Amino acid sequence: MQVRVLGCSGAIAKDCRTTSFLVDTDLLVDAGTGVGDLTLDEMAGIDDVVLTHCHLDHIAALPLMLDAVGNRRTRPLRVHALSATIEALRAHVFNNVIWPDFESIPSAQAPFVSFHDITVGQTLQLGSAVPKRIEVLPAVHTVPACGFAVSRAEGGAHWVFSGDTERNAPFWDRVNALDVAMLVIETAFSNREQALADRSLHLSPKVLADELAHIEPGKHYPIYITHTKPAETEEIMSQIDALVGHQVAGLAKRDIRWLKADGVLTF
Repeated sequence: MQVRVLGCSGAIAKDCRTTSFLVDTDLLVDAGTGVGDLTLDEMAGIDDVVLTHCHLDHIAALPLMLDAVGNRRTRPLRVHALSATIEALRAHVFNNVIWPDFESIPSAQAPFVSFHDITVGQTLQLGSAVPKRIEVLPAVHTVPACGFAVSRAEGGAHWVFSGDTERNAPFWDRVNALDVAMLVIETAFSNREQALADRSLHLSPKVLADELAHIEPGKHYPIYITHTKPAETEEIMSQIDALVGHQVAGLAKRDIRWLKADGVLTF
């Protein structure tokens, strides 16, 4: 299996696209602005979208993608999300004001999109060419949110994505029980912006160190940092490197990398 990094930035700027990952060719994890780099054929080949939460940087391309390829599909695009996320999409995006209600276009019997509730702890079986198992993980954010652990349906190592989250002990309880191939975890703000990170329920490097200290001894896998604000990316990574260099608990001896768009992760 492979994960194509379409977008991994916390905001937009030149060469910065917001959160979206394409797993194999048919599963989209979040639908940020990075989706816009896909061809029409690639977008039309996506059968399922799983969303971590309703914030704009994670759903911005969903309505535009549906408009681009809806009439090229033979069945609705299935969007899987927490009930609160679906309610927000219906109320604030697909409301015939901001964007057409694609649940009833071209008809209620054959719409462009269908929404499917998920809950934390649930496991989904999605994918046709390469069947996938997606477990819904807990997240702590300003709106109802979740993360995901993705593996082959028949078992094996997991690609784990934290989603947008702050301190989150239940997440680590579950992750420590999984065979993890790699972890993608957000660190949106530098330590200088700690007050803003606390208010917006995002991680900073020093809180990241506290969180990674929850990883059980003996477990080692690459850790990719995502969702950095473009204006702070270099500062954030410098602060993480400094903590690693000082052997701070949680970051000592960890394989920590900066996630970059256009990369491909294989597991």
